[in-house]
Amino acid sequence: MVLSPSLALAHSGAHSAGFIHGLEHPISGLDHLLAMLAVGLWAVQRGGRALWAVPLAFIGMMSLGGLLGLTGWNLPQFELGILSSVLILGVVVALAVRLPVWQTAVVVGTLAVFHGFAHTVETPHAVSALTYNVGFLLSTAALHLGGIGLGVALAKIGQTQWLRLAGGTIALVGIGLFLQ
Repeated sequence: MVLSPSLALAHSGAHSAGFIHGLEHPISGLDHLLAMLAVGLWAVQRGGRALWAVPLAFIGMMSLGGLLGLTGWNLPQFELGILSSVLILGVVVALAVRLPVWQTAVVVGTLAVFHGFAHTVETPHAVSALTYNVGFLLSTAALHLGGIGLGVALAKIGQTQWLRLAGGTIALVGIGLFLQ
């Protein structure tokens, strides 16, 4: 053991590498990034309890999607679900759709399952799945907060039309992603 101290190490680096990879994953793909920002924007448009309920619904259901991926469950066409989420979330922000909070949470939660599944099945093999998942959940929460921050800032200066324009831009990018 003295001649080979690396054998005595309890941590191989897979945990920290998993966490870093998990943090990076949601911001490395335009589809994930835009969908998660749109969740925050839509939560601001809804206001009140939606500011916390909508992002939490997304994160909770994304975790469920991640568990499905970890258990080997097959979710056909999950990439199509992710692309659809960009388009759908962009459209609801552009149109400032006002569903009851629970229905808004159901919409984002349903779309979140695809994101969680994709994150988990794309986990690098040499990293800890647990720390990878924690990383992508934290990164997702940060993106939701970014969308909320942007939406609140625009609302405070009376520029809610820019919020809707951001939704329209997200929807157009979603269409572009479908066409690729």
